[in-house]
Amino acid sequence: IREGTDSPYEAMKPAEKRETYPVSSAQKRMYVLQQLEDGGTGYNMPAVLELEGKLDLERLDTVFKQLIKRHESLRTSFEQDAGGEPLQRIHDEVSFTLQTAALGEQTEQEAASAFIQPFDLSQAPLFRAQIVKVSDERHLLLVDMHHIISDGVSVNILIREFGELYNNRTLPALHIQYKDYAVWQEKFKKGDTYKKQEAYWLKQLEGELPVLDLPADHTRPPVRSFAGDQVAFTLDEKLTSGLHQLAREHGSTLYMVLLAAYTALLSRLSGQEDIIVGSPIAGRPHKDLEPILGMFVNTLALRTRPEGGKPFAEYLQEVRETALEAYYHKDYQFEELVYQIVWTLD
Repeated sequence: IREGTDSPYEAMKPAEKRETYPVSSAQKRMYVLQQLEDGGTGYNMPAVLELEGKLDLERLDTVFKQLIKRHESLRTSFEQDAGGEPLQRIHDEVSFTLQTAALGEQTEQEAASAFIQPFDLSQAPLFRAQIVKVSDERHLLLVDMHHIISDGVSVNILIREFGELYNNRTLPALHIQYKDYAVWQEKFKKGDTYKKQEAYWLKQLEGELPVLDLPADHTRPPVRSFAGDQVAFTLDEKLTSGLHQLAREHGSTLYMVLLAAYTALLSRLSGQEDIIVGSPIAGRPHKDLEPILGMFVNTLALRTRPEGGKPFAEYLQEVRETALEAYYHKDYQFEELVYQIVWTLD
């Protein structure tokens, strides 16, 4: 520890007050993607909570207003500067109304689907909530946020703090807000640490990049759609225990074992021996960021080589090293990596 270098994350402090603030790399990615989608709902983040027992609607409305006051992300809108670059604006106050509805003849799925509507990124809050009455003792709480101010961790934070405040508990003060992270990141990206991370990723993705070619039942449509489906399955106790044992024997995590198996499967199906898998990472490098609502998620492009004839134990060690190195260089933003690679090819 004594010989270690100073952590760049320790310098994360509240930013000076401004009219507008820079967006983070992740926010910029979301902003551009939302413009390309032209007002769709592909980047909405809805959640449904089932509430049982007597409900105090007035108390509920107060709790949401407390959350909006607590988290600047819930009072943030987005605009462009004269050069077309996106900026974020933090509002002191925003108009929020807890919507209410009765289930009526709708199914619960229909009520949830009707609640999801496009957001205008220039209008705060990019957050809405609705109570749907199913019966006197049962309600659905529908919550929706745009991905530009939220991620999976943020949804869990919101749900947890909602429960705490509804039960009249006091939450600890927040030392920093999301905009402070965005300002810090802008400076961090100009430093040596970020340059070293950039060099690592450009080295990882040098040469000809593979395009996964899986056998499919149908031709890929010319226009991307977010309409899809899911397949759920459960591993039995014996197989799960075996996977954990395999991880322990090779000093790996369960994630690393499953990543190795997944990429080996992709190789088997495609006949390719150079596979790149995008894996999300929380992107919260500082403890003060753990309770903050915002879009922190980054994508790690994990390049593996499941060549034929290679023993799985040997391949697992390669995947383990690849994953550990990627975690160490996790702060380099995926969209900037894509830009650098495209720029190099041009």
